[in-house]
Amino acid sequence: MKCFALAIGLLLGVSDAFAWDGTDTTTGESVEIGKGNLVRTGRDIEIFDGGSGEYRDVTVESIRRYGSTVEVEVYDTESGEYRTLEMEDD
Repeated sequence: MKCFALAIGLLLGVSDAFAWDGTDTTTGESVEIGKGNLVRTGRDIEIFDGGSGEYRDVTVESIRRYGSTVEVEVYDTESGEYRTLEMEDD
C-alpha cells in the first residue's frame, strides 16, 4: 500500500511539471502556460513570462490555430496591454 501511495504521489508531482511552451510574438521571449490552466476565450489564466522571470495573470481574448502552432491573444491585466502568444501545438 505504501508503494501505491508513493507511485500516485510521484505521478501527480510529475504531471504538474508539464507546461505549454510558446513565444510572445512582440518580444520574442519564451512563455509557458502551466498545466491546470483551462485556455478558453474569456478565462483568466496564469502564464510564466520568460523575459521578466515572473508569473502574470492574463485574460484569454482569442484562440486561433495555424498549422503546427496555436495563437493565443491575451490581455495582461497588470500592464494593460494585449499580447499575442504563439504556442506549440503538441
